[in-house]
Amino acid sequence: MEKTNTLPVEDLSLVEQDVFTMSRAALLLDQGRADKRALAHALDHNIQIWSAIRTVMERPGSQFPRHVKESLTRLADCVTGTTFGSGVDLSTDALDSLININLQISEGLLEGERRSQIVTH
Repeated sequence: MEKTNTLPVEDLSLVEQDVFTMSRAALLLDQGRADKRALAHALDHNIQIWSAIRTVMERPGSQFPRHVKESLTRLADCVTGTTFGSGVDLSTDALDSLININLQISEGLLEGERRSQIVTH
């Protein structure tokens, strides 16, 4: 049996966990292209993530800047609208958009983490 060198998710920082979650959701969406059942699971998973993001952004006392809250809320609306509007029958362009949104958020999280490490060092 081949041993893999994987880091348990619990050993990641909170930002790294968020990046992992968003990247995994993008991967599941991409893998669902050829299998409607897998796509349905991936879309449900993605909706759960974006519903959680929306909840955090709308929570009173949220420490995020207003523009971040507004942007993420609009993205959550876009993701849920696209998903519920077409379900597993969404177009290739719509699926690509959902995947790219998740990947761009992952990239933004990593960039923010890098900038904060530069500032604190």
